[in-house]
Amino acid sequence: MKPLLQNVEANTSWALGEGILDFWHDNWTGEGTMEEILDLDVERNIQVKDVLVNGNWEWQKLVTNIPKEWKQILLNRRELQEELGVSLPKDAFELIFIFLQERVINEGNFIDNEYNDVYLVTTLDPIPLEAFTLQGGTLNGVSEEIGLGSSLNGETGKTKVSKSPSTGKSSLRETEVSAVKYISWEEYKNLLAKEDPEYVPYDVKGKYGLLFDILSTRYKENMDARSLTLQKQIDRYAPIRLDVELSGLTEADKEALVLLLKAAMVIDEIFHLQVWYTNPALRDWLREHINTSNLDKLKWMDYLINKSPWSSLDESQSFLTTADSAVMLLVESTKPLSGWKGLEYRAAFPMLKPPGANFYPSDMDKNEFELWKNSLSDDQEELATGFFNVIRRRSESGLGVNDHKGLEPIKDLYSVPFSKEYKPFLIKAAELLHKAEGLTNSPSLKRLLKTKADAFLSNDYYDSDIAWMQLDSKLDVTIGPYETYEDTLFGYKATFEAFIGVRDDEATSQVKLFGDQLQVLEQNLPLDDLYKSKDVVAAPIRVIQLVYNAGDVKGPQTVAFNLPNDERIVKERGTSMVMLKNVSEAKFKHILLPISAVCITEEQREYIDFESFFTHTICHECCHGIGPHTIRLPSGQSSTVRLELQELHSSLEEAKADIVGLWALRFLIKKEMLPITLVKSMYVSFLAGCFRSIRFGLEEAHGKGQALQFNWLFEKGAFVLHLDGTFSVNFLEVEEAVESLSREILTIQAKGDKAAAKLLLEEYGKMTEPMRAALDRLEIIQVLLIVSPL
Repeated sequence: MKPLLQNVEANTSWALGEGILDFWHDNWTGEGTMEEILDLDVERNIQVKDVLVNGNWEWQKLVTNIPKEWKQILLNRRELQEELGVSLPKDAFELIFIFLQERVINEGNFIDNEYNDVYLVTTLDPIPLEAFTLQGGTLNGVSEEIGLGSSLNGETGKTKVSKSPSTGKSSLRETEVSAVKYISWEEYKNLLAKEDPEYVPYDVKGKYGLLFDILSTRYKENMDARSLTLQKQIDRYAPIRLDVELSGLTEADKEALVLLLKAAMVIDEIFHLQVWYTNPALRDWLREHINTSNLDKLKWMDYLINKSPWSSLDESQSFLTTADSAVMLLVESTKPLSGWKGLEYRAAFPMLKPPGANFYPSDMDKNEFELWKNSLSDDQEELATGFFNVIRRRSESGLGVNDHKGLEPIKDLYSVPFSKEYKPFLIKAAELLHKAEGLTNSPSLKRLLKTKADAFLSNDYYDSDIAWMQLDSKLDVTIGPYETYEDTLFGYKATFEAFIGVRDDEATSQVKLFGDQLQVLEQNLPLDDLYKSKDVVAAPIRVIQLVYNAGDVKGPQTVAFNLPNDERIVKERGTSMVMLKNVSEAKFKHILLPISAVCITEEQREYIDFESFFTHTICHECCHGIGPHTIRLPSGQSSTVRLELQELHSSLEEAKADIVGLWALRFLIKKEMLPITLVKSMYVSFLAGCFRSIRFGLEEAHGKGQALQFNWLFEKGAFVLHLDGTFSVNFLEVEEAVESLSREILTIQAKGDKAAAKLLLEEYGKMTEPMRAALDRLEIIQVLLIVSPL
């Protein structure tokens, strides 16, 4: 009986009906189970109907089962190595785009749609044919698996032709390379358009045709036209030089200042690496070739402003491409070949800025991260979502076919502390801080420099953040990982930055009022009392004249910051603020006044003044320290606003600080702590400031947060658009509108309601016609750019 059952089972196939068969373990394909076909050991069960929905495959639902080998970039690398004998590192692969390939198989009875990732490898010259190590077979044509379409040589305009399936199937085991030749990409496009049977079919009139459009744009663009475009982007910035008076510093502090500036430059190195893993190579290449041509000079100038190939003022669109990037030499990428020095390729970066920057694996999505995070212990989860760790893959350590075979994604990801990831840089920075510590006579500065140097090596920043809050020194220093704006995937990871300045004692004494009133402001917030904190700590405020900044200070320049962001410290001790007065003065003079002349109705321009602009900036930073931070979820679990709102947190928090800051000013005026004459000027100056921030782009946290506020207030009638295209404040409506938005944002934060945050930002944090009309009028207004005096 048993042999008979075995014979029946071996010759039984399954027909897809209700889809209740197990995707991995039932023979629904008729060719064996998926577990057997793919040689995997899969424990989890999932039904076919959960993966095949309305005739379309939803592969993301298999993420818990798909091992890392399936990730396309590693698959491409392994395929090149196995079938062509070519070994390339991950920085050679540029993700161009992802497209849906639609096809019908099984005589029209089955829809087999799938998403394909298209990668591009850019080499300077073709690989000599003799350098390939082919695996044999009966194939000739263009590779479907390698690069999902083609492995392209951009600089020579040639396409490496390697294989096409001979059996009509796309199984990797059944297709091998037997020959290689080169054709131009234009010819390849024409062959695909003619549906030449020698080549794997792709619809060049569909989404796959975008590949050829990109190549045409990249390599046929007029250099003069490109130079003009770059020059126009650069001209949007108004460069200013900060010449700060140092006479108030002791000689010892002046010597320490030199060392601190050197440490800040090291911090800048780390930030470049945090943005993207090939970013430092791109920077060095552009700097080395600055004198090659006027175009190369403009590339370098634009890069210096943005510290990456993505523009801060253009929704992070790239103004450079991989064709502009560094040339890397691989001596042993293929088998040895006499007279050939090796493979030269361009270090790749994607045209679309990666939302996870270089904090996470480039191919990791949010779903995979959440699945991994949910498998961790509480301590491990705290590291995974913490400020000071990056996430890496174990499987990226090797390229062999059997490396990490069957490794589950939840075991593939792991956390790496900053102290290890950036160890060479942090050792150097720590040494410089220790030397500066030995020079200064300020006890609080000594403590800050010592604890910060220790934190660089231990990855524990708690003591150093406390020391920073307690700093009482003429020489003012902020250095380390703080803001999370670069991590738009989750908003978890902190970037390194440095601000070195000289304290303005007179201005610091004048702003003490605001820090002392935080508890009063907290108790009177437009928020249910249930969510208000009873122990808000007064926030120390320091006003400085900025000497030098580094790290995460690209594009538009900040005028103030409120730190630390560590929720433990915020809950226990509050926050501290630093105001950059000389930067604020420059922004007001060079940006806000010109904006008001264009966008504010003539009758209200008289209300624009520096006092109201600077005072609201102070209140903005103060209001980062009040409102919900550590929260209690409906389940009773303790959490934080940052963890619950994830990638939406930064935009909503910036909007909260802005709008609640405006509410706080009105509250203090009613309490007669500020003059009544400030009322109209603060609202009109705020309106003008909206246009300043929105120009940063709606992909940036401040820009999206400002769009939310502008659109809300405009809808409520607080802002009025006139026939001449200018705007004014409706003083009868603005106070109520400010309070209603403050209540809306604070309540969302208090509840940790990500769905409500998403809905609010989608409805109001977008470009609208009134905003667009104003921005079109601001084309001639520049953005402040600090030029270092060093």
